[in-house]
Amino acid sequence: MPVRTSDSSASRRGKGAGLGLALLSAVAFGGSGVAAKPLIEAGLDPLHVVWLRVAGAALVMLPLAVRHRALLRRRPGLLAGFGLLAVAGVQACYFAALSRIPVGVALLIEYLAPALVLGWVRFVQRRPVSRAAAVGVVLAVGGLACVVEVWSGLGFDALGLLFALGAACCQVGYFVLSDQGSDAGDEAPDPLGVIAYGLLVGAAVLTVVARPWSMEWSVLQGTARMDGTPVAAVVLLAWIVLVATVVAYVTGVLSVRRLSPQVAGVVACLEAVIATVLAWVLLGEHLSAPQIAGGVIVLVGAFIAQSSTPAKGSGRPVASGGPERELSTPGTAA
Repeated sequence: MPVRTSDSSASRRGKGAGLGLALLSAVAFGGSGVAAKPLIEAGLDPLHVVWLRVAGAALVMLPLAVRHRALLRRRPGLLAGFGLLAVAGVQACYFAALSRIPVGVALLIEYLAPALVLGWVRFVQRRPVSRAAAVGVVLAVGGLACVVEVWSGLGFDALGLLFALGAACCQVGYFVLSDQGSDAGDEAPDPLGVIAYGLLVGAAVLTVVARPWSMEWSVLQGTARMDGTPVAAVVLLAWIVLVATVVAYVTGVLSVRRLSPQVAGVVACLEAVIATVLAWVLLGEHLSAPQIAGGVIVLVGAFIAQSSTPAKGSGRPVASGGPERELSTPGTAA
């Protein structure tokens, strides 16, 4: 009996830590737009900002890629899939959608990903999905529609909508691939190694798409204005690379390992709420009453989804010595 109590306590601690990581990831991802917009207004092409973001993060994570080089031999498909879908695919499809449809519509379609994750888990993986998770997704998507004020721009562009749906599918790949091997104990691929190689693959793909050799590099030597306040462009870029990419991906993948793809996906909807609030505070973009109400609905949906869904089906959560144990082991190659 004491063993069961200990396992239950460890599971609760693992879930609590997972929720904290998921929230931190949402905050980190949500802050990317606030830092990127001044750079774009200063003269950088949006696709070039994406390339700087991913390439810079890949350089930061390069030492971890060298340390976990055995992953190239053990899990090449996982690394390629994470780089193509979770990194390059999401970014490229989302920005392609923005060029054809309103931002709010593109963001809403991209964050249909939690609903698509539930469908993947239920019908492809044939794993049970709790009613609470389903209700949480419905509430989160409905609230998100209010946050982005989708009714303000409903121009129909088939190709733009297709790009946005592609971003949503790539987002599903992010959550599903982040969960790969999480129940394999000590044999699980190290999440930091997966992220490092995913960023390297993503940077290589985006280099072909963005063609950074045509970028206005001089913009990075000057300042950009954040709601009228001059900020060094290199400081904004450092935030995008270190916080909005490295911290965001690391905490996001670790949260999926501790929770589940469907629950982490619903919590990730908070990214849009956080991005909207940060834009209000830092860029002077005021919130309307429907946006505030939508944010509350998203919070309620995320709470319902996580409160009644078990962290994992396995008996040994990550928090009690599962896959993440490798992170603190010096000299580990994978």
